[in-house]
Amino acid sequence: MDALDLTQPLPDLLQALVDVESVSGNEAALATLVAASLQCQPHLEVTRLGNVVVARTRLGRAHRVAVAGHLDTVPVAGNLPSSRAMVGGQDSVLGRGRCDMKGGVAVALQLAATLREPQHDLTWIFYDNEEVDASLNGLGQLAAERPDLVTADFAILMEPTSALVEGGCQGSLRFWVTTTGQAAHSARAWSGHNAIHDMRVVLERIESFDARQVEVDGLTYREGLNAVQIRGGVAGNVIPDQCSVHVNYRFAPDKTLTQAEQLMRETFDGFAIDVVDRSAAARPGLHLPMARSFLAALGGVPGPKYGWTDVARFSELGIPAVNCGPADPNLAHTDDEHCPVADLDTCASALRRWLQPPDHPAEPDQPAEPDQPADEEKA
Repeated sequence: MDALDLTQPLPDLLQALVDVESVSGNEAALATLVAASLQCQPHLEVTRLGNVVVARTRLGRAHRVAVAGHLDTVPVAGNLPSSRAMVGGQDSVLGRGRCDMKGGVAVALQLAATLREPQHDLTWIFYDNEEVDASLNGLGQLAAERPDLVTADFAILMEPTSALVEGGCQGSLRFWVTTTGQAAHSARAWSGHNAIHDMRVVLERIESFDARQVEVDGLTYREGLNAVQIRGGVAGNVIPDQCSVHVNYRFAPDKTLTQAEQLMRETFDGFAIDVVDRSAAARPGLHLPMARSFLAALGGVPGPKYGWTDVARFSELGIPAVNCGPADPNLAHTDDEHCPVADLDTCASALRRWLQPPDHPAEPDQPAEPDQPADEEKA
């Protein structure tokens, strides 16, 4: 397949995307397909950087909006090729990546092809390696190497949100807390010091931590502090001289990374801490004019984003951003991952309604059925 028909019905487009396996690190084939499909659109300027594909309009509009989605998925778990079925009474597309986040990518690709005269200039970004280490993230690499391609006044990240707006995101700090002791034969334990036993103090501090609910810009974020891994000991007859617990702190966007790390060092005062991953939170920014107009077009009640997303990368660049995409985020990475067709239609209609000039007749979200004549715009 040299290029996708980006005007085909959204469920069919989504299945075509899902059936191109693109587990993190293996996005090249899908990136090539996406690039070829966008290069067929004469109104778009297409740039490829590695496995990141950027398509832009250049209409001289007063504002520019970026719409971004990642191409990679977590590993396949017997859920390819895709299929279509009724799930919970809803017509749905099933398969790895349907929810996170090829449903959003399908919506973005179709709109990129069919919105030829939007009221804002548009930058469509499709990137790799979102599901793995932050240093590999394609959006981060794009911002570092070609910041001119990321510049925008507002951004929408097509993360699954059940077709509602989720503002901002939590920050994340991951670190190891280590206790040290003295090795000894377990038959003579009194001659050593057990580092695993000392870890109970660390676990007690985690358990007693005040995980706050914090209101930021009208949205309530829940924080969390959890032990997610533990390691220690070398043999069944040796008193362990070291034990480490891996801790994950999810914090609200009222804190900077520096403030979050300082709080963790105070919480675990007296213990060695090795921070291994830092991801800043992002404030929702729903009070800003472009966010307000997008909310008005989409409707519904906005909520907070639990978890970290690339809206934080946009935020660090000074670009207000929201999460909005089809499918239930609770289904992300599950073996029965699926995307309701209704969510695809809701997202596509809302984005089209917002991006279409007010005095321009709305284009249909889907092409005509095969037995009906296609309109001239789609021909």
